[in-house]
Amino acid sequence: MNEMVGTLAPAAEQPDREVARAPSASTQELIHRDGRPVPPVFEESPYRFLGDGDIAYDRYTSQAFFDLEMERMWSRTWQWACREEHIPEPGDWIVYDIGDKSVLVVRGDDGEVRAFINSCMHRGTKLRRSATSGHSSELRCPFHGWTWSLEGDLKRLPCRWDAPHVSEQTHGLDPVRIGLWGGLVFINLDRDAPPLDDYLQPLQRHFAPYGLEKRYIEMHIEKELFCNWKAGIEAFIENYHTQETHPQLLTANADEGTQYDLFTPIVTRFVSANGMSSPHLEEALGENELIESMLIGARSMVDDDLLKVGEGESARIVLARVMRDVLGRVYRTDLSRYTDTEIIDVAQYSVFPNMILFPGLTLPALYRFRPIGNDPDRCLFELLILREPPADGPTPEPAEPIRLTEEQSYAEAGLDPFLAHIYDQDTGNLRAQQEGFKASRKQGQTLLNYQEARVRLLHQTLDAYLDGETPLRFAD
Repeated sequence: MNEMVGTLAPAAEQPDREVARAPSASTQELIHRDGRPVPPVFEESPYRFLGDGDIAYDRYTSQAFFDLEMERMWSRTWQWACREEHIPEPGDWIVYDIGDKSVLVVRGDDGEVRAFINSCMHRGTKLRRSATSGHSSELRCPFHGWTWSLEGDLKRLPCRWDAPHVSEQTHGLDPVRIGLWGGLVFINLDRDAPPLDDYLQPLQRHFAPYGLEKRYIEMHIEKELFCNWKAGIEAFIENYHTQETHPQLLTANADEGTQYDLFTPIVTRFVSANGMSSPHLEEALGENELIESMLIGARSMVDDDLLKVGEGESARIVLARVMRDVLGRVYRTDLSRYTDTEIIDVAQYSVFPNMILFPGLTLPALYRFRPIGNDPDRCLFELLILREPPADGPTPEPAEPIRLTEEQSYAEAGLDPFLAHIYDQDTGNLRAQQEGFKASRKQGQTLLNYQEARVRLLHQTLDAYLDGETPLRFAD
């Protein structure tokens, strides 16, 4: 669609000179250095050079480009609409909107989850208002009272004698394709889309040990942002910004050695090691200093015996031991089955177009980015914390979403102050970037080859959809 983006490149075409790696220790070196077990999926590191052309700014600002995305991409991709815990009982429903498209997700009397276009088959009225959820024994239009079962079958309409041309066969609710994975309900407006299972590969294998479907929503924050949805998600899928945006994290994050993995045009990842100082610091912290740096806000909860650095141990080993104990006690669950890297390091996966999720225990987060209405300059960022259920006692009810304006801090929604400050830093840049797109006389953004490969791939996958393709795999 755009010459400034380039095409999905076969691996064989990678010029060696353009496969850059940091001179400092890589994530692979760091996670193996302590001699502790590393999950095999963390050892996978597929990468390919995707080109080095600029990314045009009008892709973020143009209403015409935004409208094309709505027509050709959002209408054909799998998107998670809700968690199953949002609709646990027959009759529970929730509305998912993307632009001016609206989908009603319902759990039927038979326990099955279904989705329908959120529009009455009589005169088009929305059956349920946007951004709402609830419970009902049937789906009734608030305008004239046409009524459907939870399975989408037409049950009744007032003055049926005046509608001989209407039948259950012709006026059932318009079904939308759904798929279930990891406790998430996905929808796809394209009747001919490939199955969700094919779309998510290899996510299922990578997340198999983590029981995502059993987790519960501890916190749900919605944040209004003045930026294009792509700029929003791009702010989170590279670690290059940490040295400038989050300098407080450099004491114990090996940011420059972050590993970037391109599994498919749909699924990508980065893995970043903690418990090591950034090479951007003038002087690296000692082992005990690293431990203290990582325990900000949690020191009072830690048994001193756990902090003793034994022979042959590193700060990373001690931190994993501490976090396994602290998190296990706080959430009343046994975390002994998780390796050190699963406990303290950051593995972050993205699923095109708008989903980011973390399998780890320290930040078990799920993100979603959606345009607000049909405005290319605004998007909604959603942050969910998905905790493991306690080993004893009932699983807590899912947290209700808390909506924040652009100006409000994440701390106002109850997020830990230290973590809230990091998120404030992340999204605090986005208005300036969106305004800078329009102010610039340079026509596009210049990306780094390796550290910003996920950003470039997002645009290449988007272009494939705009061209009518369904790019589930790279063209090797």
